[in-house]
Amino acid sequence: MKIKGRLVEVSFSFGGKPRLTIETSDRNALLSGFDELHEEEVVVEVKRYSPRRSLDANAYCFVLIDKIAEKLNISKEEVYREAIKHIGGVSDTVCVKDCAVETLTKAWQSKGLGWQTETFKSKIAGCTNVVLYYGSSVYDTKQMSALIDHIVQDCKALGIETKTPAEIMLLNER
Repeated sequence: MKIKGRLVEVSFSFGGKPRLTIETSDRNALLSGFDELHEEEVVVEVKRYSPRRSLDANAYCFVLIDKIAEKLNISKEEVYREAIKHIGGVSDTVCVKDCAVETLTKAWQSKGLGWQTETFKSKIAGCTNVVLYYGSSVYDTKQMSALIDHIVQDCKALGIETKTPAEIMLLNER
């Protein structure tokens, strides 16, 4: 069960256990999920809500990637993966033991095409720094807008026609 809600309060049971109250307008999803999971142990993750990006924006992004790939005579995958590296806020850098680099890299890259890694030497002996790039499937609206803007700039540099700035802004806002 995954629902959008608002944190309302924290209270404590007579035994001192904390209880979290969440208010939601999605009554049907809540009730069906509650019936299914009542009295079961569950995993709870609470994070700030951000609206999902528009599928139109995602589709447009890949239309432009295809045009760039055709113009440069390279693969769409190469264009996409390179563009991801130019977007801020879509990577983390971790320091891992040298013996764990290959395992981490394989596991990370198995998540999808955009999920890629780069490595560089750590100042810590026996360790390597690994940059973990997230694929666009988990980008929020702002990150996806940055990716599209980057790809649009590449298109303009190559003389590839794109939507007008107003049309692109509308796609990004959706």
